[in-house]
Amino acid sequence: MAARPSGLGTDFLQLRPETAPAKGLTDWLVGALRSAIGDGRLSGGALLPPTRALADDLDVSRGVVVEAYRRLAEEGLVSARTSHGTVVTAAVRPGPCRADPPQRSGPGRFLPELPGARDHRIDLDLAPGTPDLSAFPRAAWLRAERAVLNQVSPSALAYGDPRGSIELRTQLAGWLGRVRGVRAHPEDILIVGGVAQAVALLSHVLRGRGVTRFAVEDPGSRGAREGLTYSGMTPVPVPVDADGLRVDALTATGERTVLVTPAHQFPTGVVLAPDRRGALLDWARQGGLIIEDDYDAEYRYDRAPVPALQSAAPEHVAHTGSISKTMAPGMRIGWLIAPRELQNELVLAKYANDLGSPVLPQLVLADLLGSGELDRHIRVTRLRYRARRDAFTQTLRRAWPAARVHGVAAGLHVLIDFPESCPKLDDVALATRLAEAGVLTHPLSWHRVRPGPPGLLVGYAANSPDRLREAARRIADLLRP
Repeated sequence: MAARPSGLGTDFLQLRPETAPAKGLTDWLVGALRSAIGDGRLSGGALLPPTRALADDLDVSRGVVVEAYRRLAEEGLVSARTSHGTVVTAAVRPGPCRADPPQRSGPGRFLPELPGARDHRIDLDLAPGTPDLSAFPRAAWLRAERAVLNQVSPSALAYGDPRGSIELRTQLAGWLGRVRGVRAHPEDILIVGGVAQAVALLSHVLRGRGVTRFAVEDPGSRGAREGLTYSGMTPVPVPVDADGLRVDALTATGERTVLVTPAHQFPTGVVLAPDRRGALLDWARQGGLIIEDDYDAEYRYDRAPVPALQSAAPEHVAHTGSISKTMAPGMRIGWLIAPRELQNELVLAKYANDLGSPVLPQLVLADLLGSGELDRHIRVTRLRYRARRDAFTQTLRRAWPAARVHGVAAGLHVLIDFPESCPKLDDVALATRLAEAGVLTHPLSWHRVRPGPPGLLVGYAANSPDRLREAARRIADLLRP
């Protein structure tokens, strides 16, 4: 066996023994490891290399490494565990202070923090937009992943079509046609990293065509507005009422692109009324583009399904959705079905952005769609979410009969507004008081551009019925006159 070239060192902590004193290899190695533990490069629980492997990498005798590990163990910095190896046991020195991330909102974006909320223990997190992550179908996903790995060809793991795997796009074309009425062929579908990336890609392409302003719902997702602003667009607010987006107000703005959530409007929970749907589609056919975020479309309880807008005008609607609410937002799998005149530019933008979405999760999702597992999962969680909604709303109405709850027919959250005798309530102050009582909600004003009535957004999907009943009682105790 050829001798290993000396002086190469090791990837582990980039150790190079030629920097050690001629007769102080052990002291040098102990000092290097102690320093790495102290500054956090080796955190508590980190596994050190086997003594023989590290000695070979450093081209030193194994006794040097054994002695170094022994000294560190005597100092209480590492410990040897049977069948596991040597691990770091010391606490990491705190690093520089960093700001905590802001709170997240539905649909899955950053929001400001309630004043003083960080100082209180939140034991009932009712932030909207989060599904029951404990319900993620782990067993089904694992079975599908094993099947995929047993069957996938090596070539499928190379750089592929930036539109996404043909297997997933084929399954989505059929599934979206069945459950949402979407009219699309596999070649029309672009797999994206969630709705956020879909809107960002559309913004990029439309900005290249001279579009600099998007009409948006008001109230509407604050995160979506901030995403548009980051992409170089100016959001133009359009009022939403009990029937959804006011198309007359949209027409009055003169804008030709609008972002809407027609199946379950965020945050009010209303469904775009039939006459408004017709008016909006007429507006699009006269030269407008609708970006349809199919938010919460899968979860409905007390109303008939409504088809996607795209089904009525595919050349005037860019339809986008994801599995963020049906499975988990951290999966980052979504789709975009745009009018064909935009598709080539969107594929180029996707390719330039990230070369394409990860292929293995796409193949697993395709398997779940083809086997019917995703449909079964949605049916199970729909029943679960309905029971949780009922637990919260029924308890709240008993404890506070004057409370008005909206958006209960579908989705994963409800909107609480207040009696007309309380028009000047500060919903940020109310949400802060609730946070002090351990209940996290979101004030409606966070999602407004123009002034409007106050309200509180309450997500119910991620908590058990008993916890939701407790949350409803705390809300009623604090907010009722």
